[in-house]
Amino acid sequence: MNPTDLRYTKDHEWVRVEGDSATIGITQFATEQLGDIVYVELPAVGSSLQQGAVFGVVESVKAVSDLFAPLSGEVVASNDALSGQPELVNQDPFGTGWMIRVRLADAGEPDALLDAAAYDALSAEA
Repeated sequence: MNPTDLRYTKDHEWVRVEGDSATIGITQFATEQLGDIVYVELPAVGSSLQQGAVFGVVESVKAVSDLFAPLSGEVVASNDALSGQPELVNQDPFGTGWMIRVRLADAGEPDALLDAAAYDALSAEA
């Protein structure tokens, strides 16, 4: 079961909306598919994201995967801890393994993302 207070993408990113900003990471399902994460590349603070565009890279022992922006906006924080401890994404993907915080360009974008039930159904099919 995925946290019900989050929104999700078909690409296995999660979003926690807090006011006019959102925290973004990858789901537990994504970490299980990737295996042990050994490197995370994230955008710099101040970068602009476009919904659906690549915003970073996750490298695991199995694969290198692009990260896709679930929302448009400006990066206001990046989880610097991941540069030295990428395994935090595996250990706590919905907590200390968060990736970036974004100031939303469009407050309506999160409404178009999947809720937990829809994401659970999607990941059960995979």
